[in-house]
Amino acid sequence: MGLDLVTIPCLSDNYAFAIHNPNTGETAVIDVPEANPILEELASRNWTLSDVLLTHHHWDHVDGLARLLEKAPARVIGASADAHRLPPLDLAIQDGDTITVCSENCEVMDVSGHTVGHVAFHFPQSGLVFTADSLMALGCGRLFEGTPELMYNSLSKLAALPPETLICSGHEYTAANGKFAVTIEPDNARLTSRLNAIAVARAEGQPTVPSTLALELETNPFLRVHTGSLKANLGMLDASATEVFAEVRARKDTF
Repeated sequence: MGLDLVTIPCLSDNYAFAIHNPNTGETAVIDVPEANPILEELASRNWTLSDVLLTHHHWDHVDGLARLLEKAPARVIGASADAHRLPPLDLAIQDGDTITVCSENCEVMDVSGHTVGHVAFHFPQSGLVFTADSLMALGCGRLFEGTPELMYNSLSKLAALPPETLICSGHEYTAANGKFAVTIEPDNARLTSRLNAIAVARAEGQPTVPSTLALELETNPFLRVHTGSLKANLGMLDASATEVFAEVRARKDTF
């Protein structure tokens, strides 16, 4: 049946996620922007927290952890490469590790670029990947620490997952990302359809996260930098995918 998944709005535009194994009662939370919305969600479902997974060190992904642990003690898991600037970890992990969370295998993927040491957590049995600020709905995170080549390589790893995988990213940036994406591929009919669906969802107060990898491959310009159509739109037919990625990222930074 797979794990139950809940998207939890936090702060002004962040998301935390809770996953739950109904057979074992185990529950994990991915990132903790603030504690109260998570505690309220756990209480409303009568779920007991067992694990917290941290994707990277930025304050808007970890600041609620101390209060959460006061009310709901749990094992804290994060990247060994980021341990010096994460809250204290009970389990330090690295790229290629497979750990057990909620009685399922969880594959750790280094997806550095937004930060160095950023990780994603892939649950292949349930078809979930928690990408935070690496691959995002219709976008990717700003390169605060990494290079375009590093981020492109990280996104390429994520793009190779099964297309039905749900991309659980960390922010409600989808509408803004879509406004930029359409400047890169104005003739992408699938993108136009997605923008209409996003507008309806936001008007109804619904999150646009998670999305499927298949949808991102069809519409997210940062996953399409290898395509002839996008290269042609930018006048970069002879450029490498990494060069095109760097151009698209630079345009987004000033959009």
